[in-house]
Amino acid sequence: MPTMELRPNCECCDRDLPPQSREAFICTFECTFCRDCTDSVLQGICPNCKGELVRRPVRTEAMLVKYPASTIRKVKKDGCAAAA
Repeated sequence: MPTMELRPNCECCDRDLPPQSREAFICTFECTFCRDCTDSVLQGICPNCKGELVRRPVRTEAMLVKYPASTIRKVKKDGCAAAA
């Protein structure tokens, strides 16, 4: 079963976004951003693909054991300001 990566941080400000966070937003390519960057800088649009950013679903603890979240951090070199 293919699973969502559940990336561990905001690509703009590098804020931690653990798998259970309801502050994580993603596009269809799973680019990941925090609520603050999504709302204030990106205006709900992914800077990479120009797609809509929506709240990332939360995986249950049982499924996190079977399908762990990603530990690979991705951060935009110049943060949100350059991404917008």
